[in-house]
Amino acid sequence: MGFRFGHGMETMFRGSHITRVDEKGRLKLPAEFKRQIDEEYGGQFYITSRDGKVAEIHPMREWEKFEEKLAAIPSFNPAKKKLLKRLNFFGQTAEMDGQGRVLLPQVLREKANLLAEVVVHGSEWHLEVSNREEYEREMAEVPMTQNDDEELSKFGL
Repeated sequence: MGFRFGHGMETMFRGSHITRVDEKGRLKLPAEFKRQIDEEYGGQFYITSRDGKVAEIHPMREWEKFEEKLAAIPSFNPAKKKLLKRLNFFGQTAEMDGQGRVLLPQVLREKANLLAEVVVHGSEWHLEVSNREEYEREMAEVPMTQNDDEELSKFGL
């Protein structure tokens, strides 16, 4: 288990896996991620999106930490209102079944085109799910630049 600043002892989700969403909208979590979830979290999730393009699968314990931070922002804050509208529109709680599958919210499956082959990748303390073709196209269209490298070098990366 790795150390992470301000987040207990859970390890980050790393890497990516190509998989499929079945005809009922269920995503079978890749074995490596499922094992980590079993060891550290249990099968309760909040699944949502900030942009309607990428599904975010948050273990419930991590989602609750996010909600605590959100609660500290005044309710009249315009950015908070916009974010909440999106998180609630696309969001729904989910439970992993015995076969390691989670049901993605229908509105999000349709909007983000998560209907067949998808990429499931780690994003620090949650998983993200993207349409495979769109994910690969975006990486090709938005390459890493020298400016990106310089920006990251400021953080020792």
